Amino acid sequence: MQRSRFLLFVILVVMLLGLFLILDGCAANNEQGTGTASTFPVIDEALDVIKDKGVYPVEQELLIEGALRGMADVIGDPYSTYLTQEEAAAHKESLAGERIGIGAEVTRSNGKFIIVAPMKGSPSEKAGLQPYDEIVQIDGERLDGKSLQDVVQRIRGKRGTTVTMTIYRPDLNKHLEVPVMRDAIAVKTVSAEVMEMRGKKIGYISLTKFAEESAKEWEKATNKLISEGAQSLIIDVRGNPGGYLHTVGDIAGSLLPEDTVFAFMQDAKGALTPLVTEASEKYTYDEKLKKMPVVLLQDKGSASASEVLSGALKDLKRGYIMGVTSFGKGTVQDITELSNGGEMKLSTHKWLTPKESWIHGKGVKTDLEVAQKALFSEHIRLVAEVYNDGDYHDNVAYGQRLLEGLGYTVGRQDGYFDESTARAVHAFRVDSKVKAAESMDRIFFTALKGQVEAFRDDRENDEQLQMALGYMHHKMNEK
Repeated sequence: MQRSRFLLFVILVVMLLGLFLILDGCAANNEQGTGTASTFPVIDEALDVIKDKGVYPVEQELLIEGALRGMADVIGDPYSTYLTQEEAAAHKESLAGERIGIGAEVTRSNGKFIIVAPMKGSPSEKAGLQPYDEIVQIDGERLDGKSLQDVVQRIRGKRGTTVTMTIYRPDLNKHLEVPVMRDAIAVKTVSAEVMEMRGKKIGYISLTKFAEESAKEWEKATNKLISEGAQSLIIDVRGNPGGYLHTVGDIAGSLLPEDTVFAFMQDAKGALTPLVTEASEKYTYDEKLKKMPVVLLQDKGSASASEVLSGALKDLKRGYIMGVTSFGKGTVQDITELSNGGEMKLSTHKWLTPKESWIHGKGVKTDLEVAQKALFSEHIRLVAEVYNDGDYHDNVAYGQRLLEGLGYTVGRQDGYFDESTARAVHAFRVDSKVKAAESMDRIFFTALKGQVEAFRDDRENDEQLQMALGYMHHKMNEK
């Protein structure tokens, strides 16, 4: 018996030593650029052909990243994707409580990189950047041939470091060099206020994303609303694309009794796991929240975690859903970190409502459908080009739509600049007290942007919110 054990031990040592030598040899070959990239011969064959015979040289790391992206793409699921190291960092940052940068929105227009608007109190505002400033250089390097993502990546950096931008300012017709020190930019996802309607105090709370700090913001906002006398709650998740499932669980737990199933997770084999509200150890929610009448406002941009919340409130008859049918994303993604610093984001579960409904591709239906005015769904952009009678462009169609939404008569909205468009442009410019003309230029688009933003800021124009307030006032009077 002892001899057999000794022979077994010797064999095991030899096998381990052989395995070590094989792995060491593979590692050495990879360092020399001649090793295999996978255990699948066909992938290695393709890799060798591209490297040895391709006219265009490509680094092996980029080829491997391309293969990883291709594996995710072939699944045919828009929510399963490969993220490079940079993309993975950006994804994490989008859901973080703060991000490092200069606090300015940048867009690309006609090949130019334009500052849309600096955030209030941000480094970019303090440095004096203004809307319509064109970024020409970053740290002395021109931006010719760069993508918007390239420019954003160059602007970002470590907190406390400075990025120097050369900008062209149209109003001054000159170039300026503007140094901006990068800093932490707080990402606020919750805003709230008390609205009064005929003697009733109604709490309004907007959730733009279910991010890392959203539950903490929700705790602070709802406690403040209740302390100010709010007796009911309107939750606005219009345009909310989702976020972390644990965050929506925390928020749902503040509205529902403990041990309530607010959703189910279903794995690839069909097994269901209930998601249950629990007593929070991190947050102290006012117990009045669990008894307050609730209306949830949603639109076609409300997706994923937003739909988990609306689906739970609807199925459990805890809230009244208003607006329009939501987006319809009923899958949950797990993120796996890979050895190259990238991540594989993969749909691994379906989520179901408390009544075990799968809303994927269908969305959460409203209890009361309320259409919204077209101006609220229009993406406001900066336009620096000039258009006149006879021109045809998407920016002209954009201007036509906004003019129509503001009450000006425009004969068409297809992007062709005709006489009726010229008359509407002239009337708008006169009413806005800007230089009278019949052309769409930077002055016109700036004034148009301001008028549309003022229109949307006026709560009286928000038909969905007004309907929610009216419904809630009626509901509170029933008591």
